[in-house]
Amino acid sequence: MELALVVVVVAFALGFDYTNGFHDAANAIATSVSTRALTPRAALIMAAVFNLVGALLGTHVATTIAHDIIQINDVGPHEGLVIVLSALVGAITWNLITWWLGLPSSSTHALIGGLAGVGVASSITVHWDAILDKVVIPMVLSPLLGFAAAFLVMVGVLWLVRRASPAPAQRRFRIAQTASAAAMALGHGLQDAQKTMGVIVLALVAGGYHDGDTIPLWVKLAAATAISLGTYSGGWRIMRTLGRKIIELDPARGFVAESVSAVVLYLNAYWLHAPVSTTHTITSAIMGVGATKRLSAVRWGVAKSIGIAWVLTIPAAALVGGGVYLVLRTFLG
Repeated sequence: MELALVVVVVAFALGFDYTNGFHDAANAIATSVSTRALTPRAALIMAAVFNLVGALLGTHVATTIAHDIIQINDVGPHEGLVIVLSALVGAITWNLITWWLGLPSSSTHALIGGLAGVGVASSITVHWDAILDKVVIPMVLSPLLGFAAAFLVMVGVLWLVRRASPAPAQRRFRIAQTASAAAMALGHGLQDAQKTMGVIVLALVAGGYHDGDTIPLWVKLAAATAISLGTYSGGWRIMRTLGRKIIELDPARGFVAESVSAVVLYLNAYWLHAPVSTTHTITSAIMGVGATKRLSAVRWGVAKSIGIAWVLTIPAAALVGGGVYLVLRTFLG
């Protein structure tokens, strides 16, 4: 029974990873597509490849998810697997709702919200201090940092190219966006695929099939492949929101937004080991570069809708995850 449940949980984890890929594909490529630096298909292929590479570059974020959110060892194997499965269903449900509405919410926070929700519903230990330090504080600081850094870097870039002819300069930035989009996709794989690795390890530990100290190679490859396939399948609804509805981007601003976001993702993954949201980071960076035109150039009404989705993500996924746990516990024992 436990082995079958482990297989189901791993399948749901990879399903979440796939939805993460198509939900967040826009993070890496929306700006490049909207400025016509890359065609949509070429951008998706490139993003999928670099998501795959990024997913294999580290395990710090995976370890945070596997060990620092809930204490799965508090319960038996069967109960632990039901807990992990319920958290995944909560995260997937919120991903699909926000994808359908075209809102770039955070798959990261949906997963963490799901884990916290089932932790409360099942009365196991939830590491609220770790959630505060490694989730909530970075959730607030990363968008602020992304906005401020993108604004300042964009001001510096505009000063550097102030005497350049506009058309040749934009053409160079359009070429440079190929590199910045690849860097963003690499950071997305480094952050988001690792979260799925952490959940799969959590399930293996709960089922008694792993000690949790390392990330097996097959887990890395499976998570990397799933997020890459999801990325390749697209995410056109959210891509339109990021690429056009917040602000009409030009190649220079697209390049700066992607570059700043990639740096923020790398710093959080390697330095803080924090599972930050690629969605929050790139969206705030787009707002930052847009604000260098004038504050009114940013469509703040759209930004407000996105902000509401950000605030609701953790509690909404927690409620769904907790509710699913109560239902599954009734049917699965």
